[in-house]
Amino acid sequence: MTNLLAKSEHTGTAASIRPGAWRVAIGCALAIMMAAPVGAAKFKRTKCPDSIRAVAACHEARDAQGAFVLVAQPLEWNGRLVVHAHGGPRLDAPRSGDSAQDLERYAAIVRAGYAWVGSTYRRGGYGVRMAAADVERSRRLFLKHFAKPRRVLLHGQSWGGNIAAKLAELHALDSKGRPRYDAVLTTNGVLMGGTKAYGFRADLRVIWQHFCGNHPRPEEKQYSLWQGLPIGVQMSREELDRRIEDCTGLSRANTRSPQQSERLRQILAVSGVAEPQLASHLAWATFHFRDLVRKRLDGRNPFDNRRTVYRGSTDDSALNAAVQRFDADPAALAKLAYDADLSGLIVLPTLNVHAAGDRVVSPNALGAYAETVQHAGRAHLLAQVLTRESDHSRLRDSTYLAALRAIEHWLDTGRRPEVSMVMQFCETLRDSASCDFASP
Repeated sequence: MTNLLAKSEHTGTAASIRPGAWRVAIGCALAIMMAAPVGAAKFKRTKCPDSIRAVAACHEARDAQGAFVLVAQPLEWNGRLVVHAHGGPRLDAPRSGDSAQDLERYAAIVRAGYAWVGSTYRRGGYGVRMAAADVERSRRLFLKHFAKPRRVLLHGQSWGGNIAAKLAELHALDSKGRPRYDAVLTTNGVLMGGTKAYGFRADLRVIWQHFCGNHPRPEEKQYSLWQGLPIGVQMSREELDRRIEDCTGLSRANTRSPQQSERLRQILAVSGVAEPQLASHLAWATFHFRDLVRKRLDGRNPFDNRRTVYRGSTDDSALNAAVQRFDADPAALAKLAYDADLSGLIVLPTLNVHAAGDRVVSPNALGAYAETVQHAGRAHLLAQVLTRESDHSRLRDSTYLAALRAIEHWLDTGRRPEVSMVMQFCETLRDSASCDFASP
């Protein structure tokens, strides 16, 4: 590659090391391991997803922190490794096999010859720095137990985009300043940082309560809605779904009452949330907020709607006068910012790809991140493209492969990808009819 990076710690082969350099190399490796031990993880062969079973071998281990690490090694390997950061966060404790769904989603990458490694993270719940450390550990475990890649690419999806971007700020270089990764790819990433990413869901809670009044119900314990659920109050997802149905008839478009239809219309109009994602966003603002506030922020509030003006209802004055108001706790805001906000101080070529029709994470995340990176003086290391898709959780196979080819070309030539380049690479793939990219 050209002048983008110094020689990375993972490039090269044993044969390329000078005979007199073995002690130095071993000493460096020991220093890295002592600084961040990977533990005595034992990989065992496991079943690959059907889509790659004929072309790859899969192995799983539990690392020293308790995360399950899944590896897919192509039988015909191109020497590249994709280190994956999954989205969520998932609230349940990690279990063996949890990463199989992630691997299935990106099976096309493995079929194209890339090795793949993904971590479940050590525990369920929020924690960007924690997850970033777990993803970095998965990379080191691959190097220790499998092979030394010629190139390592970091990929983050959705919330994993926040994790990958944070990892690239915290762990991209080793103690000697050598890159551990070659480049970063995010897809539909939460790139506006933790303190800006979730306020719309806090808004949704107060909007919902104004129109529905059933979360909580009048006869139930009343509480500040920013906390999701208070201590002592239990609720299942099924119970939340029943309350959603009672108020809006969300899943029964043909049999909603006029009152349900009107409440749903106003909630969507004021919140800006799309109907298909309403239940998911409300669940996030319930169960994930409980995890974030109670377990990660010492019970303090990171959200603020004191001066928010809500618009779009049939009576905005009444709405704004009645909704629950709250102020962010400075300590909670600082703690969340430390964990999940981004500085833009990137040192690796970074490509952000986002679906233009994403209704879960707004494509405006690209602009927010571009501004952060620009302010940090690193704009020359950032490229961004929109793909005219609408699925948040999974883009087309051709989109992932075109993005990887564009990154590889960037590394090989020093030419930062533009929309036309990504389109060109996409059109060389078999499903080229699905290629449709645009500038942010």
